[in-house]
Amino acid sequence: MEPISLSVDDLVARLGRWSAGRGPLYLLLAARFRQLIDEGLLPAGAPLPPDRRLAAALAVGRTTVVAAYDTLRQEGRLVRRQGSGTRVASAALAPGPRVRETSNPLFLHLLETPDDVILLSCAAPVGPPPELARAYASLALPDDDLGYHPAGLPGLRAAIARRYAERGVPTDPGQILVTTGAQQALSLLTRLLVAPGDGVLVEAPTYPGALDLFREAAAVPYPVAVGPDGVDVAEAIRLMERHRPALAYVVPRFQNPTGSVLPQLPGRRLVEAANALGVPLVDDEVLADLAFEPGRAPLPLSSFGEVVGVGSLSKVVWAGLRIGWVRGPAGLIARLARLKAIHDLGSDVPAQLVATRLLDDFDAIVSDRVRTLRAGHDRLRAELARRLPSWTCAPATGGQTLWVRLPYGDGVAFAQVALRHGVAVLPGATMDALGGSTGHLRLHFLLAPHVLAEAVRRLATAWHEYAPGAATAEPSPATLNAIAV
Repeated sequence: MEPISLSVDDLVARLGRWSAGRGPLYLLLAARFRQLIDEGLLPAGAPLPPDRRLAAALAVGRTTVVAAYDTLRQEGRLVRRQGSGTRVASAALAPGPRVRETSNPLFLHLLETPDDVILLSCAAPVGPPPELARAYASLALPDDDLGYHPAGLPGLRAAIARRYAERGVPTDPGQILVTTGAQQALSLLTRLLVAPGDGVLVEAPTYPGALDLFREAAAVPYPVAVGPDGVDVAEAIRLMERHRPALAYVVPRFQNPTGSVLPQLPGRRLVEAANALGVPLVDDEVLADLAFEPGRAPLPLSSFGEVVGVGSLSKVVWAGLRIGWVRGPAGLIARLARLKAIHDLGSDVPAQLVATRLLDDFDAIVSDRVRTLRAGHDRLRAELARRLPSWTCAPATGGQTLWVRLPYGDGVAFAQVALRHGVAVLPGATMDALGGSTGHLRLHFLLAPHVLAEAVRRLATAWHEYAPGAATAEPSPATLNAIAV
């Protein structure tokens, strides 16, 4: 069997925060390669990129890569031959697992040991609201319940259904499946609906966790560009007509990562076309409640026709409360429940009881979270305008992230420099199945104001190193006023 061959971008992602430690860069790089080889994540015989190509991707000198490779060659972990390149030595380890593992920096950063790196790569609330602790403190467990509920606790399914009804989408509890977070919801949908070789319509750029799932399923992505008003609906319809994908995945409200919002009329056209063509349309609603101005978010796509909604409490409450859901036709929900039973027999019951209680006064929790997000958004944009005025980003109307365009250069390479200055950012290329967005970064604004300010200070220092001579002067008062609007 041919050894696994990683792209340069995948390899850079697996290297993770390799440069965040102390000591010469070549030793830090060699240490991270050593770990990947010893864990089987770089299996025997796997080819490694040429010196210059990897150096460019890591934003280091070629001598750093050469010295790291030579260190590992002397240890017997790598083989370097003129004309045949560099490979993992055949005696290093038996080939690693055949299942596809993530090379997504969004997830890999979470697996790293905590250090002094400020994580602007994973957009999730740093701490839970006080309502969560109070709900757990008053929790009463049932004494006559087996504890296995593959479809979810009836009370929580009913509470989620009521939430949809309040937003103008009548929903029966039988149309709700409770999951262990939205990621599991997407995973179950992918497993049920997508076979190897099937097409999946995705936005470009989009949530990278969804792209990971579609890659794991060996699906063929059909990317559609996202603009200021969301996904290009006309192009999405053309692709659905031409390819009839197994599913279409969209984030219409406060799109991750661009923050765009799909207007209602194009949203209706998208739903009607998907329904007419028999393409399951998945609406990622995880960020839908996070509108900065009350009443500004459009109606859910499910108000226009048959749509599979995916939601979660992770962005409003806390990512540690692993409660998500799927809303869809009752027949689909029943099939998903049978699939979920195979994997975990049902999500955590105490967490579901707590979630049921939180949904009783959910609007107040949303209001508090949005107030914090709006302040973080304004602070991050002001700091970027002050320290990095050559970077551009449109103001968001909700959600958790800014979509930043660099004046020049490559986001993957700059992310490596930023890591060495203690900030982890998410390069746009990791979220774009079209192969675009290379000059973009996704930055979230969920951290405390002083941490956001420190993060931007580090980014400015990294940018000065990455782009010597780039403009870092103080912007004019007029620019600052425009940013604040």
